[in-house]
Amino acid sequence: MVEELVAAGVTLASAGAVYVMAAARVVKQYERGVVFRLGKLRPEVRGPGFTMIVPGVDKLRKVNMQIVTMPVPGQEGITRDNVTVRVDAVVYFRVTSPAEAVVRVEDYRFAVAQMAQTSLRSIIGKSELDDLLSNREKLNQGLELMIDSPAVEWGVTIDRVEIKDVSLPETMKRSMARQAEADRERRARVINADAELQASKKLAEAAKEMSEQPAALQLRLLQTVVAVAAEKNSTLVLPFPVELLRFLERAQQGAAPPAVQQPAQESVQQSVQEQRPSLESRPDPDSEGSNSGQD
Repeated sequence: MVEELVAAGVTLASAGAVYVMAAARVVKQYERGVVFRLGKLRPEVRGPGFTMIVPGVDKLRKVNMQIVTMPVPGQEGITRDNVTVRVDAVVYFRVTSPAEAVVRVEDYRFAVAQMAQTSLRSIIGKSELDDLLSNREKLNQGLELMIDSPAVEWGVTIDRVEIKDVSLPETMKRSMARQAEADRERRARVINADAELQASKKLAEAAKEMSEQPAALQLRLLQTVVAVAAEKNSTLVLPFPVELLRFLERAQQGAAPPAVQQPAQESVQQSVQEQRPSLESRPDPDSEGSNSGQD
């Protein structure tokens, strides 16, 4: 009798141990457990730690609550200004409602991936190339709203969407490089012209000061000679002021006597008077021809 009781107790203990092993579940800190009892969703969500289910009746499905980083494959599209580009992005999302993520959609990861690709192609067609290259923050926000709208119904929240890279055709890259080079050259010319203007103003002020002090011009000339003589050359270049040449030219014109020019004018008038009688006595060929015609 005692042996039968002991055997029954051992059997019950073994059955209890097997039951506990079959019913025991452990949910990790970053997970939540969704229980289905005979195919029907239980309202309570099992938290992290040790939990029990009814073996053969309940089914526990664990849902990861961590932030998921999902790369979006590169999508080719044509922008609003007719430029073919290839854009890839990355989506950060997490599950906020485990029950809805399990019940409402078959595979929420695949659903979010497909929605991200579709939204990325749509945002490419609505944007211009300059926006894709320089105004990405605004595009990221628009892309996040487009993905988050249907994902809320699945119990998923989109934390952030980032456009990683924008690939352009080689011809477009060369065109943009030429445009950037032309723009830099334009700015360089403007800066150079501005520098020339400022230098000309300073030179005009210096010339004005030197014109008031003739000795300053001579000192500047000597400084130039010293600067040229510092070089080891066999030829010495001596600057000659243009004002001195103009002074000598004016002095030469003022020193020329008017009497020299007067005899020359008189000789010309005399030669004209001597030739005038011979010109008057020469017969007119036109008149002779007319007389012969009358005869």
